[in-house]
Amino acid sequence: MKLFRKIVERITEGLLTLSGGVTSLVILLIILFLFKEGFGLFRNPVVDKGYSLCVNAGNPVTSLRSIQIKEIFDGEISSWKEVGGKDTEIMLFRFDEIFELYAEEAFGNDYELLPMKLGEIITENENIIALLPDSYFPKDNPDVVVLKSENISAADFLTGKEWIPTATPAPQFGILPLLLGTLWVSIFAILIALPLGLGVAIYLSELAGEHTRKILKPTIELLAGIPSVVYGFFGLVVFVPLVQRTLGLPVGETALAGSLILAIMALPTIITVAEDAMRSTPKTMREASLGLGATHWQTIYRVIIPYSSSGISAAVVLGIGRAIGETMAVLMVTGNAAVIPHTLLEPVRTIPATIAAELGEAPSGGAHYQALFLLGSVLFILTLIISISAEMISQQQKNKGL
Repeated sequence: MKLFRKIVERITEGLLTLSGGVTSLVILLIILFLFKEGFGLFRNPVVDKGYSLCVNAGNPVTSLRSIQIKEIFDGEISSWKEVGGKDTEIMLFRFDEIFELYAEEAFGNDYELLPMKLGEIITENENIIALLPDSYFPKDNPDVVVLKSENISAADFLTGKEWIPTATPAPQFGILPLLLGTLWVSIFAILIALPLGLGVAIYLSELAGEHTRKILKPTIELLAGIPSVVYGFFGLVVFVPLVQRTLGLPVGETALAGSLILAIMALPTIITVAEDAMRSTPKTMREASLGLGATHWQTIYRVIIPYSSSGISAAVVLGIGRAIGETMAVLMVTGNAAVIPHTLLEPVRTIPATIAAELGEAPSGGAHYQALFLLGSVLFILTLIISISAEMISQQQKNKGL
């Protein structure tokens, strides 16, 4: 019997070890895949694959940055002087415009004449910039040169102010609007949730009766299990119209609406962790404070809150983590505008909402697809930092208790 029990224990121990090892390996592989796909973005040229930007050989401009290309084709830059060239107006030319200059029937079924005709157009116009498919580039024409096109850089990604992955011919993958939108909504959500959560935690820990606490504590914890899409519907029906009517805004889908809904979603975490930290205050400290003549309220804010400050900090950090990683609720109430926010009354877009909204439409393996994976890598790093911070704060609380 003892031998059988020992064998069962060994098998159970082996299965648990194997399960832990496989789980850790799977998590590691997922992380490696995430970063591998994401960093593939930096191997893509700033101009769409399969296309080249061509200019006349007499043009002194030999290279353009991604944002300059985008502004030229959007008409925001109209003179070569603005990008280091001559003081002449930029002439845009796209490949399909050749069929407006020459009837398509002129080429018959033989499109080998296209490169020659394209070369002639670029040769005759010194101020032209032409977007041509690589397959129709006039290779034999010495008067046509290709602008140097570097790959998308980390600086373009981290400091870019525009997220327009469908822009032609130079998609913009600037994370700054998404990163600031994520932090903007999350920080204000915590500023709203912290005083409310701390107040409820103090009530449950120090003021509520045992019967009341047994009812409220499970109810609050149950709120954490409600699907985020339900919170999103609630925010869309209640908060969005309320914000619009109260503040007289043209639309109610704003950072403020997102902050309000995230504050509600973060409350259960903040309340639960902070309340547990306060209840861990040694009974002797409470009695000593009261024995010295302190009132109940003085004991709370001079003894209990300072003692549990590490646990309260951990609650705040975990609440921020919940807010930063939220997807559906934010996607539904913030307006999804990828612009740098200046006030809470503007639409914003967060990193998780961008991934959820665009991943299904991004061509697999393309620059847009890889950029979304890189957004996931950034989000992973943010949540990792938050998790490590929470663990360090919790460890301080344990050491303090000892």
